[in-house]
Amino acid sequence: MNAQIPHAFAGRPWAFAIPLVAILLLVDLAAAVTAPTPVLRRHYRRVTAWAIASGPLWLIGAAVDHGPRLAWRTAAAAVDMAGVWLAHPLPRNRLSSRDLVFDAEHMVERIRLFIIQLGETVLTIGTAISGAPVDAATVTAGLGVLVALVCLCASYFQGGEDILARHVATTADKLLPVRRAVSGQYPTLAGLVALAVGAELAIGHPTGHGSTTLSLLLFGGPILYVITQAWWYRASTGQAWGVRLLACPVFALVGIAAVRLPPLASVLILDAVLIALVTVLRRVHHRVLTTMTV
Repeated sequence: MNAQIPHAFAGRPWAFAIPLVAILLLVDLAAAVTAPTPVLRRHYRRVTAWAIASGPLWLIGAAVDHGPRLAWRTAAAAVDMAGVWLAHPLPRNRLSSRDLVFDAEHMVERIRLFIIQLGETVLTIGTAISGAPVDAATVTAGLGVLVALVCLCASYFQGGEDILARHVATTADKLLPVRRAVSGQYPTLAGLVALAVGAELAIGHPTGHGSTTLSLLLFGGPILYVITQAWWYRASTGQAWGVRLLACPVFALVGIAAVRLPPLASVLILDAVLIALVTVLRRVHHRVLTTMTV
């Protein structure tokens, strides 16, 4: 399936779709039969039901022409994602996450893996710099985007992760906050991808003209990243979310203003907002952790 991704919308749609559907169905069916507890087997039967719903959509996407293929596959992906985000509900089949034995501490550690995407963004910056003229504007834009990435990283690892770990350690339902955090990885990664694309454009033409597309990428990516964090902290702990939420309209306003500015100026403005956000979050996280300790 992975090998056929470059051809999934071209000449080999079945070579991508059939392995994908096989993975979705066979793994879930095997777990529904062999999972070690009745609760887990019941859980995987629910997952299997959602996979049965999305599987035909993936196959129809392979059967239709190139034009409507994206629409069918978008619908299939939407079903799969909705199942993950909603915990695969079924009518008259309620399952409480409190009933599941769960290694929450290990999963908290696994959530850190979104930092891999930060590394990929750094590689994108390096590639963009290597393909552009080496001058002061290019280097400054590259360093500016790197500062933005460091700030986004610090918004979680500078106390935010400790809040997650302590909340999971003390809550009665350990699975629920971790499930929310895992679901939040998808928009978080989407925000980082958007920022990476915007960074590539800004580094390639740092003194050129701004554009709506560039502003959407440079400022919309951090909005998606930060508002996802705000949602998790609000839904799970009820703390450390307000500052994140307030930062989003600030990103939007400066993004609108940056449409008429050179890309380098947009990057520097983005840095200023992110540095201010991280400075405030550091204090907020310290206060929350002090309260949680007490």
